[in-house]
Amino acid sequence: MRGGQMVVEEPVRISSVLNHSEPHREYAPHRRMFDSHLRLTQVSIGKLPSWSLQTPGGLVLILLGTLGPKSRSVEVLERCLTAGMSVARFDFSWLDSEYHQETLNNLRTAVKNVKKLCAVMLDTVGPELQICNKSGNPIELKADEHVTITSDLSKDSSSEVLPVNYADLSKTVKKGDTIFLGQYLFTGSESTSAWLEVVKTEGQDVVCLVKNSATLGGYVFTMHVSQVHINLPTLTEADKKIISSWGVHNNVDLVSLSYSRHAEDVRELRAFLDSQNLHDTQIFAKIENVEGLRHFDEILEEADGIILSRGNLGIDVPPEKVFLFQKRAVYNCNMAGKPAVITRVVDSMINNLRPTRAEATDVANAVLDGTDGILLGGETLRGTYPVDSIKTVGRICREAECVYNQYYHFKRILKFVGEPMSHAESVAASAVRSAIKVTAAVIVVFTTSGRASRLIAKYRPPMPVFAVVVPRLKTNSLKWSFTGTSQSRQCLAVRGVFPILASPNVVGSVTSSEESGLTLALNFGFPFGDGEVHGINACDFGVHCNPRTESTVRKE
Repeated sequence: MRGGQMVVEEPVRISSVLNHSEPHREYAPHRRMFDSHLRLTQVSIGKLPSWSLQTPGGLVLILLGTLGPKSRSVEVLERCLTAGMSVARFDFSWLDSEYHQETLNNLRTAVKNVKKLCAVMLDTVGPELQICNKSGNPIELKADEHVTITSDLSKDSSSEVLPVNYADLSKTVKKGDTIFLGQYLFTGSESTSAWLEVVKTEGQDVVCLVKNSATLGGYVFTMHVSQVHINLPTLTEADKKIISSWGVHNNVDLVSLSYSRHAEDVRELRAFLDSQNLHDTQIFAKIENVEGLRHFDEILEEADGIILSRGNLGIDVPPEKVFLFQKRAVYNCNMAGKPAVITRVVDSMINNLRPTRAEATDVANAVLDGTDGILLGGETLRGTYPVDSIKTVGRICREAECVYNQYYHFKRILKFVGEPMSHAESVAASAVRSAIKVTAAVIVVFTTSGRASRLIAKYRPPMPVFAVVVPRLKTNSLKWSFTGTSQSRQCLAVRGVFPILASPNVVGSVTSSEESGLTLALNFGFPFGDGEVHGINACDFGVHCNPRTESTVRKE
């Protein structure tokens, strides 16, 4: 198993890292737009249709932000979008649908104001164990003292007794088992979560020894039992209710399935989404424990993407093993052409304006390993600096992107796929190969579902992939409607893909649609931060890819 690869020119002067980073010279002509800031606009050129063009803040990597008290106002959301957030995560493990609906309404207003697309992700609760603190008063736990966790929900939370919403806890754990609990789970540096060791069980009570002093704040504390199977369904009835109401009402683009443990969990959610007429909604399986790790390959085969929840994994898996799982999981996702997202990257920025050196290095190494996206949780949910967190992670990602070795990844994918290739793989690989050979400025992909653009992105081309999403007319026997809006937003969850939504006016003519889209993509200007507008040069090449035919090279 190899780690991340970067382009290094020898000899290297260490002092040169202090200079402004530039992409590797071989790819510099078509990498210039990575520092641009393209916006969602309505453009009309002659008889060309109107299009919507979106880049996630000039980033190739995707940034997911969890919205909450510190990031739900229209003003802050506008700044988050401008900073680079391309996917908004709504965590239903706390507060209700009404609260999240208000936040989503604010997000839609912000999207219109700054003219940038943003995908919506619904994060399920799953079999999460929770301790309810009805009073909301802080609870002090002292090291070397004892606390009793009980399934008797009639009792009030205190430093002596903590009621949990799982009736079989005392039957599940045994002496010596490890339990973590807190508003945000144990990281090794926080004082808001506690590490407990089971001493004994008595009826429905579990007596534990407190290993570290902590102050538990808030109304709900998450509880995690290390490497113990919790006999609760992955997709709970509460999750189904949220999806069938809030999810259907808002036609969510993505669903994060928390605590995914088996491939059957993903299949069950897929069937439920179909029953709710959410056929196009994509599923990101969230791997949070050893069970999910053991069945990772089967889960990956069924899911549309993977979220590596390193917070819980860091509890369930020995710390020295976490990096091995992350590298292997990201590699498998890369080979499958499915997005890999990691969490818990800059925890210190919840309260500080700057990340630690280790956190900054961690983010950069994740990019070099092939990670598609970074998910910010507490940093944007409850942190003091939500916008700065997004900007900081974005800068680190851009710096790592400048030295990311795309060609190495391209060759690695080709070797893995082998021969004979499927028709779709052959077209995608040929398009990227052609683009590299002619140093194309852009690859333009025509798609109705987004699958073609994701397949192109799998080969990590060093130039941006413009996914021209062509709407389809469909009916449910009651009314006619066009697809394409959700598919274009889903492309924001793929590293290096920038969606362009075609106008329905040209759907009837494939040739005019492709020619219009190709012309617009190749002539569209790239505004830089200094206000100067740069278009693709007349001598630049573009690769046009239609999965129904073959890839072609165009010189503009």
